[in-house]
Amino acid sequence: MTFRVAVQMDPIERINIRGDSTFALLLEAQARGHRLGYYTTDRLALRDGEVFVRTASLTVRDEPGNHFALGEERREPLAGFDVILMRQDPPFDLAYITATHLLERVHPNTLVVNDPAHVRNAPEKVFVTEFPELMPPTLITRDRDEIRAFRDEFGDIVMKPLYGHGGGAVFRVTRDDLNFGSLYDMFAVTYREPWVVQRFLPAVAQGDKRIILVDGTFAGAVNRVPAADDLRSNMVRGGAAEATDLTPREREICERIGPALRARGLLFVGIDVIDGFLTEINVTSPTGIRAIKALGGPDIAARIWDVIAAKRGG
Repeated sequence: MTFRVAVQMDPIERINIRGDSTFALLLEAQARGHRLGYYTTDRLALRDGEVFVRTASLTVRDEPGNHFALGEERREPLAGFDVILMRQDPPFDLAYITATHLLERVHPNTLVVNDPAHVRNAPEKVFVTEFPELMPPTLITRDRDEIRAFRDEFGDIVMKPLYGHGGGAVFRVTRDDLNFGSLYDMFAVTYREPWVVQRFLPAVAQGDKRIILVDGTFAGAVNRVPAADDLRSNMVRGGAAEATDLTPREREICERIGPALRARGLLFVGIDVIDGFLTEINVTSPTGIRAIKALGGPDIAARIWDVIAAKRGG
């Protein structure tokens, strides 16, 4: 069975296809004969209870600089597609939340990956706190006294925006760091929401493991090692990808959270684990599948489409 597949993503001309998981999903869908449509969130419209979208037919090629071709744009009901890939990148802001409400109008008759209501209700750095026994000590607040007390207790901490992404604005603050006051003031004027404060994990120097789960089951992993002069291991921030296997503790983490992911329709999820501690559960637009395959790991894009086909009865 072939499907009509729409991908809701950022402008396709801007992506780096070598590491882009959305592009890997599109290549696999095309190889299976599925018909692809492309749109960005600004092309969505809700009229009299029905969601419409302006899509363009899409062809993809694994050729940097020549990786896509679009057909003529046309307006059509979003419910006319069999599958929608919700793959625009954060920030997880009101625009993102609005898109989940619109996609919720067609799901599950049209299968949206991931379930838009649960994407909305499971932001990466909040959902993870449902598993405190798997995490490092973590505080979510914007209260200066709470943060000071946390730093006094643990000495060496990390502060980051609650809805940040890609390693942006992640800071390490030591017990005696004189920049704490200025950093607090900067966060206070930049972000209206609370922040995440965690105990610093020195083992991040050996890597921050990105583990992919498909329909709640372990599918592959890559170890991301930060540059010598940086705290952040994200590959967009210069982190180096290494092949890796799971430790018993990491397998325990996957088994512990897998049922919660399946129950929420979170089919494609990337979790971050440092030194055996779960730090994030990424459900909006997880990455890593091209790096895993390039390092000799499994073809996770194929596995995702196998699961989608099973759920659609194809």
